[in-house]
Formats: sequence, C-alpha cells, structure tokens
Amino acid sequence: MKVLITGGAGFIGSYLSEEHIKRGDEVYIIDNLSTGSLKNIEKIRFDKNLHLVTDSVLNEGVMNELVGKCDVIYHMAAAVGVKLIMENPVETIETNVRGTEVVLKMANLFKKKIIVASTSEVYGKAMDIKEGGGSLSEGDDLLLGPTSKRRWAYACSKAVDEFLALAYYDEKGLPVTIVRLFNTVGPRQTGRYGMVIPTFVKSALLGKALSVFGDGNQSRCFSHVNDVVGALMGLMDCDDAVGEIVNIGSSDEITINDLAQKIIDYTKSKSVIEHIPYEKAYGKGFEDMQQRRPDLAKVKGLIGYVPENKIDDIIKDVVEFYEK
Repeated sequence: MKVLITGGAGFIGSYLSEEHIKRGDEVYIIDNLSTGSLKNIEKIRFDKNLHLVTDSVLNEGVMNELVGKCDVIYHMAAAVGVKLIMENPVETIETNVRGTEVVLKMANLFKKKIIVASTSEVYGKAMDIKEGGGSLSEGDDLLLGPTSKRRWAYACSKAVDEFLALAYYDEKGLPVTIVRLFNTVGPRQTGRYGMVIPTFVKSALLGKALSVFGDGNQSRCFSHVNDVVGALMGLMDCDDAVGEIVNIGSSDEITINDLAQKIIDYTKSKSVIEHIPYEKAYGKGFEDMQQRRPDLAKVKGLIGYVPENKIDDIIKDVVEFYEK
C-alpha cells in the first residue's frame, strides 16, 4: 500500500511512518520541518520505501501530486503545543484551518481514504461541568472559553477542521475518519512547545525544579505513542470508522502534581516542585480546564482498542530516551 503522512517527521507522524515501513508499505512524507525533525525519522530516512518531501501542505501542486500517488492519507500536520499556540496564534489558526482545507480538497479529487487528526482540546471545558463526572464521549457538547482567551484558538481551529471533514463526508462522500487524540507521549517528543512529561523528565534528570503551572490539581490522561499509532492504523483498516469521530487515548487519570512527584521519584532526582501562575507562564489570554478523560467505548467497539501502556511505562520510556 502507498501511504501519505502529512507531518510525517513530527512526533506521532514519525512513529506512524516507521510502522507502515515495517509493514512493507511505501510511505510518502510531507513535512516543512517547522515542528518536525529529520532526527525523528533517522531510522527510516534512507529506506527504499520512504519518500520525503520537505514542503508545506499549503502547496496545492505538491499535494495534488502526492495524493494522486497514494492509496490512503493520514493528515497529522498541525501547529501543536500550548506554548506555540500562545506565542503564534496567527500561524496556529492559518496552518490548521487552511492546511486541512487543502488536504481534504486534494483527497476528495481522488476520493482517497483519509484520517484527520484532531485533538481533545476541542472538548474545551466540557468535563468541568459534566454532571456526575464520567468521561468525554464523541457526541458530547463542546464548551470553549471566550475568543478573547487566546488559549481557545487552537481548539476552535481544530473544531473547524472537524466540521469541514464531516462536510466532505456528508456532501461529497469522501471516506474520512476524525480522531481526537488525548495527550500522546513517548520517546522523541520534545518539551519545546509545552509538552509536560518530556519537560518534567529533562528537569528531573538535570536536578532542576519542575515547574507546575497553576495549583497542579488539574488532571490529565496520558497515552503512549505506540498505543496511539496502533489505533490509527487499526482505524485506517476499519470501514466502520468512516464518517466517525473517535477518541484515542488512555482513561488512567493523574494530577499534574502527582505526575511531577512520580517523575522525581522514578529518576531519584533531588528536584523540587515549584508552582507558577498561568499568567506568568503564558501571559494574558490563557485559560485551562481541570479535567480531561476520554470515553474509549467507541474505539474499543470499532477495533478492540485497549491501551497496553500505563503512566509508569510512559515515564520509563521517556526517561530512558533522555538518559541516552
């Protein structure tokens, strides 16, 4: 099979590329290397079945040629990370909305099956008002903050991506699946754009203070990149997933305070935890949510997905990567 992966030199995209190469597929990557890296694909960079195009998905001529060559598409390219969103809101919105528009347009020309990567960010603060706790399911209402809070620009841009993808499915019959990813972590992930686990691990290994934003009682669910990539490939092979929005992640919840302490304990670090106000970390226009836990019933029903890796496995793998 010929597979096109936009953002294929990024964190998740590079693992996806490796797995398809292992499966014997021919992989085409397009990545402008703004947040991706050639280091991420060094294991496969010179494989005969890998074709790397260093360009933007906004280049319609290049995308037309690539989509025409391939059988399926994973659209992973996006502006990601809270820090990037707060520092470069124009780039975030334009990259996510315009990039997805171009990819869907080209996919529709050739009617190629496509997975569009979205994010748990689109739920916004929905879980904070969910009665009786529970988890976030794909049919839940979304609750975003005001447009004056820059934090929500990313969530809105990805929600527009979802609307557009479903419009192509409903109106034009494009075989598309949307996946909402929840805090994917693993080796090779950088903390440069605000990803918490690699940032904590690096600080702990260097004996520096672990900076926890806010009071640290906000909780998240972290999933290993290997589990996520397996789910993505499973959904690509699943005809019943076409036209669906599907959560991918883990339901094991942990507070950021407990996460920081767990990493300090695992690394036997002398680091301490320091709490920093959101305003000092990100400036004006930031707002966070207290909880975010996915309902995984749909993905389990579609492909039997059950994440194999727990938070301790994730920490172990990230620590080993940074120790090397």
